[in-house]
Amino acid sequence: MYKSNDPSQSFYAAKPAAICFFLIAVVSLLSCNTQKVERYGFLTTLGRDTISLESISRQGNRLTSDEVDRFPGVEIRHTVVDLNDDGSVRHLVMNIHTPSQPAGQRDRKVVADVAGNKVHLTKTDSTGILNRDFQTGGSIVVAHVPQMYSLYEIYFAAALKHATASKLEAGSPVQMRQFYIDREFDRFPLGDVTVKPLDSGKVEITHDWLAGTGEAMMDSAGNMLSYSGARTTYDVEVKRLATPPDIKSIADRFEAKETQDGHVRSLSVRDTTRAQIGNSVFTVDYGRPLLRGRTLLGDVIPYDQVWRTGANAATQFTTSTPIRLAGMQVPAGTYTLFSAPHTNGVDLIVNKQTGQWGTEYNRSLNLGIARIISEVAPATVEKFTISIIPSDSRHGILLLEWGSFRWTAPIEVPDQ
Repeated sequence: MYKSNDPSQSFYAAKPAAICFFLIAVVSLLSCNTQKVERYGFLTTLGRDTISLESISRQGNRLTSDEVDRFPGVEIRHTVVDLNDDGSVRHLVMNIHTPSQPAGQRDRKVVADVAGNKVHLTKTDSTGILNRDFQTGGSIVVAHVPQMYSLYEIYFAAALKHATASKLEAGSPVQMRQFYIDREFDRFPLGDVTVKPLDSGKVEITHDWLAGTGEAMMDSAGNMLSYSGARTTYDVEVKRLATPPDIKSIADRFEAKETQDGHVRSLSVRDTTRAQIGNSVFTVDYGRPLLRGRTLLGDVIPYDQVWRTGANAATQFTTSTPIRLAGMQVPAGTYTLFSAPHTNGVDLIVNKQTGQWGTEYNRSLNLGIARIISEVAPATVEKFTISIIPSDSRHGILLLEWGSFRWTAPIEVPDQ
């Protein structure tokens, strides 16, 4: 058999085998370094109503979500989130479509970058581009959208990582900051979030936009298996779906239903109370959450904290004349009513700021605070109710009822 003594011939003869070996090594290395893509979803219900659905894919520190909710109007979102190794948000891009808005206002894009102890937010819509910067103080930073529970999963997973790294005992709080996407973030700075990892995978969450305490169950890999809002004013139940739902078809159905009904229906119905005592005319505009079998005082409504006295946007109280309310001198005008229940009574707060979301409480704008009468209601009240009841031409009461509580404040109007 012929054998060449030319070294170049030996090289070329060996080259295919070398190339094959090299390619196998590269493919093997890439396979080891490529992280598995996880696909799952979340279903959120309020009673028998589906409130939101989410289809999620996650690979390493990148999460991609397609989500639709009706909170209360239908909104459809496509979101990509890049996380830091500690679970905090590094970069987020969210495209939002709101079918019920006028044609030029249906679409907007929000981009968030977190770096150097700062959150930089950009919103782009038909009106132009809005930029805002907020200081983080070095905190773990997460993003908030009501009823988007992949973001809650990020909260919890980041808190668990921090608790493990810091060797915190079960029940120790982990503090975070959250930025807002659906709200006009130029009006709302970063909010505060507290997550408490407990035993057996259970975690609790409280934050500035949640009245009450949410509860979730996590597995050992940091995946959220379920979430319950039973101890909050949003009594939703969330469960993890092994198979991602078809968001487009569901969004189409939600949009068709919204178009058919001709209006947007809030989870907590907005209502208006109107009354007259003598020549004084009163109006109260407020949200009416449902009881849904929950424990209110000390749970959904924590003791020794300011409550929005309703749901969603702040409760607005208007009087056409100067009055005395629970002994406070209240000039004619519009105010916000807050309350603060305690184990030994309840305070009514009249605040001069108006038009804000219910959790936006500015203590410096208080007109006054007064202790009012707290009693047990003669019958359970399912829907939070505010009434103004005249007793004669100069006197009446402001009545607040929900579940088992009944709060009353005396009203006195000027002589006719």
